[in-house]
Amino acid sequence: MSYLEKFYSLKGLRVVITGASSGLGLHQAIALAHCGATVFALSRTGMPKIEVDTQIPENIFFDSLDVSSLSEIRRKFGDIGASGGIDVLVNNAGITQRVRAEVLSEEQWQSIHDVNVDGVFWCSQAAYPFLKKSDHVGRIINIASMASYLGFSEVVPYSSSKSAVLGITRGLAVEWSNDNILVNSISPGWFPSLMNQQVMDADRKAKILNRMPLRRFGRPEELSAMTCFLASPAATYITGQDFSVDGGALAFGF
Repeated sequence: MSYLEKFYSLKGLRVVITGASSGLGLHQAIALAHCGATVFALSRTGMPKIEVDTQIPENIFFDSLDVSSLSEIRRKFGDIGASGGIDVLVNNAGITQRVRAEVLSEEQWQSIHDVNVDGVFWCSQAAYPFLKKSDHVGRIINIASMASYLGFSEVVPYSSSKSAVLGITRGLAVEWSNDNILVNSISPGWFPSLMNQQVMDADRKAKILNRMPLRRFGRPEELSAMTCFLASPAATYITGQDFSVDGGALAFGF
């Protein structure tokens, strides 16, 4: 085994990733599979919603899951775990809406938190017994956001939910530290995605680019690389941390 394989290969790992039908979720699933993992790519549709400019590896298995349904989560994770275990969980599923706070409905608030907060926790809980038994050190990788740290107009429920993801990450990292499980999160900056398109207009796009020292949007593989690293043998002494992959946006002053 070479040095690179020893520290960075994901061969032998069984990875579950949610929200994997498009955007960053699909790209992460493909990257994890290319690094050698067997990937269970879960989403509402149960299949890719977009075409990608790379071949989808044979070691990705697409299936359906609504992360707002606790019964579905427990059934699906039970089935995957019973068929060979779970070594890594990537909680990527997330939704947002662009709406001003003063007209936000209870249903809009709740639907976002059902997916972005409750889904993260219940998926983690369902994966727990399998991660605890992993021969490779179990991992949970939560996808947070710049909105975990910064305030943005017209997406208050999203900001609230993503701040909660950081709290879940730190809490589980401490509570499960003696259970063979490492828990970390990634806060992406701005990457091209269907979800970002829902809330971005020309004015918001200009504001975003002006805030980033690198003055460009991220490429999907630049986020996927961090996910693969946190799942790898090279990251076995890292837990309870958040990693901003944001082109320098969080560091930007003037």
